[in-house]
Amino acid sequence: MSLLSHERYCGEVIAETELLCTALRDADVSTPVPTCPDWTLAQLVLHLGGAHRAVEAVVRTRATEFAVPDVSQEAGGPAPADAAALAAWLTEGAATLVAALREAGPDARVWTFGGEQPAAFWFRRMAHETVIHRADAFAAVGSPFAVAPEVAADCLDEWLDILAFLHRLGRLPELSDVTGPDRTLHLHATDAAPELDAEWVIDGTQEHIAWRRAHEKAAVAVRGPLADLLCLVYRRLPLKDADRIEVVGDRELLEAWLERAKF
Repeated sequence: MSLLSHERYCGEVIAETELLCTALRDADVSTPVPTCPDWTLAQLVLHLGGAHRAVEAVVRTRATEFAVPDVSQEAGGPAPADAAALAAWLTEGAATLVAALREAGPDARVWTFGGEQPAAFWFRRMAHETVIHRADAFAAVGSPFAVAPEVAADCLDEWLDILAFLHRLGRLPELSDVTGPDRTLHLHATDAAPELDAEWVIDGTQEHIAWRRAHEKAAVAVRGPLADLLCLVYRRLPLKDADRIEVVGDRELLEAWLERAKF
């Protein structure tokens, strides 16, 4: 399955940031974010805007390490209780990030948490980071979350890529608890067009977690709308609350995977 174009990723960073900012209109930014229980809406925005700025600096300067930015008001960040200031600051950071990505191009070599890689990594990562945190913001204000099917599918692909990569590096040893004979999961989006091929098999039968787009029998099958599957896998939708998700087979395996598939 081919990735989205690099220009599409840039467009998604901007579009998803704009959508997130709609959640800030007339919002109490001290509202807790239910999908990120330790954060308020303001803290969510500061996190995402900080991520945009940190990656912009990495890409622009070809930095060899990641520096956590100071997003405090004293350092030029927004007033954390001012929704309009938070929205303007977030929008500015997204635009600056996209400008840096476009200037560098997808082939520039840059630092990533998986070692030096082409900047294409950050095009994709920042698009999906923004999608998921937009889902968080919408959850905080009670707005329904929807996302373009091709973006949701690619977002789920990338998440599984990251988990499998980190497991191979030994940085997610807890995933070894869900490996072994017959440890397979099948995710099936019920509302996606056939050409999107929106089915995934997560294979834990070998030493390291692997995944593939496929329609195959598995120990547990998980069926539901694509956006719900994305939120479930990203731990934004608790299984107990996923009333549009159907689980057939080894539910305990699914619960164990969801508990451990995080970083």
